[in-house]
Amino acid sequence: MGIFSFFKKKEDKETLDKGLQKTKESVFSRISKAIVGKSTIDDEVLDNLEEILITSDVGVDTTLKIIDRIQQRVAKDKYVGTDELTKLLKEEISLLMQENVIGNEVLDFNFPTGDSPYVILVVGVNGVGKTTTIGKLAYQFSNAGKKVVLGAADTFRAAAIDQLNVWAERTNVDIVSQQMGSDPASVAFDTLKSAISKKADVVIIDTAGRLHNKIGLMNELSKIKKVMQKLLPQAPNEVLLVLDASTGQNAIEQAKQFTSATEVTALALTKLDGTAKGGVVIGISDMFKIPVRYIGLGEKPEDLQIFNREAFVETLFEGTDLK
Repeated sequence: MGIFSFFKKKEDKETLDKGLQKTKESVFSRISKAIVGKSTIDDEVLDNLEEILITSDVGVDTTLKIIDRIQQRVAKDKYVGTDELTKLLKEEISLLMQENVIGNEVLDFNFPTGDSPYVILVVGVNGVGKTTTIGKLAYQFSNAGKKVVLGAADTFRAAAIDQLNVWAERTNVDIVSQQMGSDPASVAFDTLKSAISKKADVVIIDTAGRLHNKIGLMNELSKIKKVMQKLLPQAPNEVLLVLDASTGQNAIEQAKQFTSATEVTALALTKLDGTAKGGVVIGISDMFKIPVRYIGLGEKPEDLQIFNREAFVETLFEGTDLK
């Protein structure tokens, strides 16, 4: 399958390619150096590959899994040249990510369907691009013809409410907000009530990005869910955890904290364009068995893309033959 067949627009392919450029340059230039003078994939090559993957934030457990699979392939095929290393690596990462797909993959921003609004509850620490991601989601859903309502339930910070109001104006979508210090659950309730009355397609609710008190966070999110379910029993349809890909292992630690505090059903990884740590997408997919739903590849609203694992792997390895 050609790489363009994954995309409806040429611009989306170009955005993904540009967004992964730093990761491609970092990882594959180092692999090239690691196999100089080698004709076969031996223990030294595999040790070097292991180090490269771990330092690219693929994660230790996921890296060891990939290396083990390549070792098995090499042992089975008896003789495998280093020129085939990229092909093996690509195949094993593709298989690994395929194994971690849960349910049907979402391929565009038209996916929320049904009589009731599709409710997305967004969680994540401050500074990862949570509110900006919500604004970009509003833009993408609105651009796909969906009626969107935002809820500013991060009442802990006035700046978060202000920022979300700016995005609502920019994307021309409705927003429900109260003053700083208001009860977040009350904001969520009012948001959903407004969305139902306006027959909205998508509701996106921001929450406070605090992890210093996990019990407090757990209680707050539980309360938000409970009040929303008075209006819509299935709400929220999605609990989206936003992580900053450029923080590498810190993003993985945040995922551990949030998944222990609440049920996270989808992930958004921001700032992939500004980092060589794109390997964290592979590690997080494997470790948490939670689908990566969105990836941020730039500052423009359209630079937030639905994550397509096949397109991701294809782009990551495109033009990287090690010979």
